[in-house]
Amino acid sequence: MTEVFDCMDDVSRADGIAAAVAALHRGQVVVLPTDTVYGIGCDAFDPGAVESVLTAKGRGRDMPPPVLIPTSRTALGLATSVPDYATTLMERFWPGPLTIVLRAHPSLHWDLGDTNGTVALRVPDHPVALELLGQVGPMAVTSANTTGVPPARTAAQARDMLGESVAVYLDAGPVGQADPSTIVDCTGAHPLTLRLGALGQSEIDAVLVAPAEPVVARTQPGRAEPEDDPARRAESDSAGNASAGNASA
Repeated sequence: MTEVFDCMDDVSRADGIAAAVAALHRGQVVVLPTDTVYGIGCDAFDPGAVESVLTAKGRGRDMPPPVLIPTSRTALGLATSVPDYATTLMERFWPGPLTIVLRAHPSLHWDLGDTNGTVALRVPDHPVALELLGQVGPMAVTSANTTGVPPARTAAQARDMLGESVAVYLDAGPVGQADPSTIVDCTGAHPLTLRLGALGQSEIDAVLVAPAEPVVARTQPGRAEPEDDPARRAESDSAGNASAGNASA
């Protein structure tokens, strides 16, 4: 049975976090608030649960979900060959609306879908999300909506779309900004901006010695589901990073 918890109430929030942790340990799916949109997620190391997330959204393995993590230190255990400029971006913009694509550590026992050996990571700037991540670790999380529909900015919107496919809804009231997270590919010698969102190109360039190179066919800020855009998919394919082609919560 689906449970909904009011996370604006301290007692209900504690009960909700506990219920979400238990559900994730059972391999179930939860909806949680982030600083950009509501996300639907699961234990990143549970392949069956990841499949449930994709099924709930009506999505295939060719669009694997990003991974939300509690701290930047967690990224070092999930990724390999992390360049210095990626560390600089983490230090400046995490927690925050920046998704960083890195080479996934080959020893990890997970299956997020067709990632081409990459993983898209983000530390969200939301207290409920960080509390949950602090207890359960990395979560595979994507925007809480069915594919082709704008992401939910309230728990009620998420429930209207996802219904009983979600075990626990953590309701923290309306969330989000006008734009989703910005995505930067950090798998090469230089950063490559795959999608502009809440962070502008000038903000990213301001902290880097060498400015990030934007893609030619850049998704316009505010597009709810960039992975459904043919030009965006071609852009992702050209970069060779399946993980970067997803909507990031």
